[in-house]
Amino acid sequence: MKTVTAAILTLNDKILIAKRKKGDVLEDKWEFPGGKIEPGESPEQCLKREMMEEFGVEIEVKDFFCSSIFRYQHIEIELLAYHAVYLQGDFQLNAHAEIQWVTNEELMKFKFSEADIPIAQKLYEYNIS
Repeated sequence: MKTVTAAILTLNDKILIAKRKKGDVLEDKWEFPGGKIEPGESPEQCLKREMMEEFGVEIEVKDFFCSSIFRYQHIEIELLAYHAVYLQGDFQLNAHAEIQWVTNEELMKFKFSEADIPIAQKLYEYNIS
């Protein structure tokens, strides 16, 4: 099982979601951005590195939110989601087709990758409870 991170990056009460590029195994699906943890790297360090690599932005990683385990055909992952805050940088699309800033209420309108669905559902339910 591979451990992967996801940022619940918020700015002005909206959450960043990113759409996978064409040609990707999970193309056209939305996700909370992040990536695979490298050897010797903490989940927090991974998120900071991935957000810089994928978008050219600096973030501050906050508290752990939840995890999700899912077995895709090509890999089984444990996805660790952390709250994060945007610090600086101009967003670039280095690894995704598109990004959107959405409210909790809008999350369920998007077709998320399977490992990200429980995170989106929990964020949505948190907002309506």
